[in-house]
Amino acid sequence: MIASTSTRPQRAGAVLLPQGTAGIFSLVAGLFFLWGIPNNLNDVLIRQFMKSFAITRFEAGLVQSAFYLGYFLLALPAGLLMAKKGYKAGFLTGLLLFSTGCFLFWPAAHSGHYLAFLIALFVVASGLAFLETAANPFVAQLGPTDSSEARLNLAQAFNPIGSIAGVLLGVRFIFSGVELTPAQVSSMRAAGTYTNYLHAETFRVVVPYLVLGGLALLWAVMIALTRFPAFIHQREHVAEVETDWKALFRKKHFVFALFAQFMYVAAQVGTWSFFIQYAQQYGHTDERTAGFFLTGTLAAFGAGRFLSSLLMRRVRADRVMVWYAAMNIVLLAVGITMPGWAGLIAVLLTSFFMSIMFPTIFALGLKDLGGNTNLGGSFLVMTIIGGAVGTPLMGRLGEHSTALSYLIPLLGYVVVAAYALYMRRYTSTRLQVSNFDI
Repeated sequence: MIASTSTRPQRAGAVLLPQGTAGIFSLVAGLFFLWGIPNNLNDVLIRQFMKSFAITRFEAGLVQSAFYLGYFLLALPAGLLMAKKGYKAGFLTGLLLFSTGCFLFWPAAHSGHYLAFLIALFVVASGLAFLETAANPFVAQLGPTDSSEARLNLAQAFNPIGSIAGVLLGVRFIFSGVELTPAQVSSMRAAGTYTNYLHAETFRVVVPYLVLGGLALLWAVMIALTRFPAFIHQREHVAEVETDWKALFRKKHFVFALFAQFMYVAAQVGTWSFFIQYAQQYGHTDERTAGFFLTGTLAAFGAGRFLSSLLMRRVRADRVMVWYAAMNIVLLAVGITMPGWAGLIAVLLTSFFMSIMFPTIFALGLKDLGGNTNLGGSFLVMTIIGGAVGTPLMGRLGEHSTALSYLIPLLGYVVVAAYALYMRRYTSTRLQVSNFDI
């Protein structure tokens, strides 16, 4: 007998969260909030380090390079650890590394060396690599496969709330509001006070990171005391005995997901990293006002995730992503060709439409991986290295024109649109085959 070939996003009866999983879902969703804070504090750090270390845009872009290099190098070890020890070990290792990196900001500030901060950021990112490698596939597997995209988008919706908190924290406690003119710098150099000014600006980053390190330790205690559902332990066992690298890379939709995620992360990180400079250059705002505009982009991002997770209950996730990628291509074309207030608003609005891309690409890439799901999640987290590649490239272009540098994110959305179109065909075929009842 042939059942209906409906293209509904999920089967009838597929629930978002099985009974008894709301508590652990909330605790893990809190991790998405927690790591959103350092991710977007980086955007503030780039501007602050340009001031406190008197470095170029390209050199400041190394903040993201150090950060996302940590993701790249530690994601695979995180996946291998969880294949042996389970999700809880991944969560706890990540939180301990995260807190250690935050506490390293104190000796880094005392050293007065930019490299020391890059090392601290690398350790923070190493911890976040464990957390993301654990949390994304954990949430995807915390219920029916057919609702994994909507469930992961809902969890990821807490991430921009953390991002907003991070930017507000940075604007309030890191930005001093003091912006010296070249004449003032020359005068302070002559008076011998410029070094003290740079030192004071550097120390402004310490307290927020010490508080963040304390929060990470608190979350580690809560995770350690929480019992995970029995079916999660069963899936951990399947991953341990069935992992097969060769089979994983024979999945074309997964390999395409790796490239699409790499390009998406380059687009997202680059868009936010140079948004403050875009606002100052073309909107003629001061750094604090530009920081509040950046907060607006993150609010749009958060709204996009919450609203889109509802939309994906009715419309297939791959279809939504095609529309959203197309919108961002148009908006960035405006931002590049019409720098000014129109371009600024266009770039700001891209955050709403980019909001679903990371969790949707992630969930779609994990489809049909079976025992390779955890390992596949590790490789998808490794693609976050796109943030380390895209930001310096934008920095180079930005030395000529900040608006022109947004060609890198535009290219990223072209790739995301192509992946979404590919997955529309893949998912349609998958649904048609699975709707045959023999």
